[in-house]
Amino acid sequence: MSYLGAHISISGGIYRAPERARKLGCDTMQVFTKNQRMWKSKPLSENEISLFNENRITEKIKKISVHASYLINLGSPDKEKLRKSREGFRLELQRVKALSIPFLIFHPGSHMGTGENRCIRKIARSLDWVIEKEPPRDVIILLETTAGQGTNVGYQFKHLRDIISYTKYPGKLGVCYDTCHTFAAGYDIRTRNVYEQTFKLFDKIIGLEKLLVFHLNDSKKGLGERVDRHENIGKGLIGKEAFRLLVNDKRFTDHPMILETPEGEEYYQENLKTLKKLLK
Repeated sequence: MSYLGAHISISGGIYRAPERARKLGCDTMQVFTKNQRMWKSKPLSENEISLFNENRITEKIKKISVHASYLINLGSPDKEKLRKSREGFRLELQRVKALSIPFLIFHPGSHMGTGENRCIRKIARSLDWVIEKEPPRDVIILLETTAGQGTNVGYQFKHLRDIISYTKYPGKLGVCYDTCHTFAAGYDIRTRNVYEQTFKLFDKIIGLEKLLVFHLNDSKKGLGERVDRHENIGKGLIGKEAFRLLVNDKRFTDHPMILETPEGEEYYQENLKTLKKLLK
């Protein structure tokens, strides 16, 4: 059975997140390690780290993921923004390592009008810079599939393939598959036939062995509209059948599946119940 969970608030301290996740019915969770709207943060204390690790064991929260700050753009054409993004990502990696969390997820980047190919190569160079400055050790850095809104790259599977192939360290990289984003980008999973076609294509272009985490979100916008608008499970244009196929796919039984649905924790319990009812 897949690990089902959600993005959990770290209000009051990151060490509180595992208990909050368990109360919502999560087996796994995703967190920010700091205020994601700020570049810097005070270092995690030894006490915070110890309490976090005690609580994750007590609450039996498995395969935790961290989402990097949305401020980060590793493909930025602006030199100062790129510098801050690289240093910011290095800080994110330091914190993930300190907490012994296995996955660091980020949105690849945005070309800001300078072109996708140039941006993709710059993201790869940025990842090389970060990995060489801050070796990930046991952390896998996951590029998240995007909707292709604005000038974001990562909405085509080949974008992620190219970033991974252009780096010096492809073994340190993987993919987080966001159901809303990929649907908005034009990859359909609403029926068994198209579901199998989409994951066959993913396997051909990137390789399923690189797919390590899912974000489970329905979509308020249609297939291929390239607009990122999450919806609660079964309430959007993707529909329940796609999620039934996903949570029962034996290829993904060890994969964390994380909710990022609207209104956050207020509706996570309802969404988790919906997903669990879909399990065979």
